[in-house]
Formats: sequence, structure tokens, C-alpha cells
Amino acid sequence: MTRLKHYDNLNTARFVTFGCYNNLPLLTDDREKEIFLKHLDNGRNVHNFKLLGYVLMPNHVHLVIWPSADLKLGLVIGEIKSLSAREILGLWQDQNRGILKELVNRRGEKNRHVFWKRRCYDHNCRTPDIVREKINYCHDNPVKKGLVESAGDWGWSSYNWYLGRKDGPIAIDEFGI
Repeated sequence: MTRLKHYDNLNTARFVTFGCYNNLPLLTDDREKEIFLKHLDNGRNVHNFKLLGYVLMPNHVHLVIWPSADLKLGLVIGEIKSLSAREILGLWQDQNRGILKELVNRRGEKNRHVFWKRRCYDHNCRTPDIVREKINYCHDNPVKKGLVESAGDWGWSSYNWYLGRKDGPIAIDEFGI
């Protein structure tokens, strides 16, 4: 398969999407979501990018980030995915979770468990209006998928942060919506 091209050093926000292996709903428990957000926050601090918006869905993630000038987006997202997958899969192995049977992928001579799809998609947000559109898309996603009736009812997005509730699971960097 061809690799998706990531354009770096654009000095714009990026809308990033990536999914769980085989579109399985692997982000259903709060613990797994907390683990992912911990690694996202650590990645933000280590690699100096701004998190402008996000949503964690059962089978995928959307992020709106503003990368630093020298950030290699694909590598950083890969690192966040790798670290979060290792921790979640380790937790599931300790718990002997049955879902692990569905997460086996053969590479060469080895079978291994996978959590995320290999690729991520990113969109260059060229204007503040497009940034707002993508943040709103994140917030509307749980409603469109029928998970909640109102965006504020979904605790795993930046929606409530933008309403002034700063006690959410991860801080958002100010964008000025």
C-alpha cells in the first residue's frame, strides 16, 4: 500500500484522523480513553504542538493540532499511537481480555497484537474558519453517530472546554473561537 504524504512546516493547523484496527470499537472504556489522552498530552509537551480540539470516538480519533515549525506530524502521531497501544494492549493482556484474539496481525514470521490502523489522514486547515469548522466537526461527531443527543453530553471531546468548563480530561490550547 502507498503511504499517505504528510506535508510539514506549513504553519497551519492540521485536522488529523486515525482509526482503530479493523474499525473495531476499541475505545469504549474510560480507562482506554484516559490512556490515549495521557500519551497525547505527553506528546504535546515533548513535541511542542498545540491541541486546539479533539474527539475520541469508539473506533477512531479526530485531532485539531497546530504543530511547531519543525514537527514531523506523521512521526509524532505514530509515536502517540504506538505508546498508547502498548499500554492499552498490556492492560488487556494482564486482564486476559478476549478481544485480543481479534487484534492479531501477522508480520513476517511473527504474530502481534495491533490496536490502531497503520495510517493517519491529515488535512491542512488554511484559514481560521476551516479550523473552527474542523473543531465543530469533532464536537458534532458523537451526536451524528447517535452516541449522545447533545455534544455536551460526550465527555471525550473538547466541546465542554470551549464552553468554559476547564475540568475536562485534557487541557485545550486557546485558539480564540
